[in-house]
Amino acid sequence: MKEWKAVKDPITHITRYEEVTLHENLKCKLSHKTLTATSKSGGPATIAEEIQLSLGNEYDIPAGCKIIVTQDNVTTEYTRSGKPGIFLDHQQIRLELFKEYA
Repeated sequence: MKEWKAVKDPITHITRYEEVTLHENLKCKLSHKTLTATSKSGGPATIAEEIQLSLGNEYDIPAGCKIIVTQDNVTTEYTRSGKPGIFLDHQQIRLELFKEYA
């Protein structure tokens, strides 16, 4: 997981923004759910995908960070969308495909 963050150079004291790694190699589960909505106007049906990441409660995942998931040898970049659902032994985070930092 990476975050776009202001970093101050200790020598020049110049602040610049860069990608900072928050967590690496976390055990998690990625699930996909296809949502289909019919159109009332007679047009084509809308198909969307809901993507959720499940991982332990001990990790704080800030909104808007880049989440890079490798599953079945396929690596995809996502961003966190909304607040996580907190459960007794895990949290579920709704994801969207990563486009750019806000």
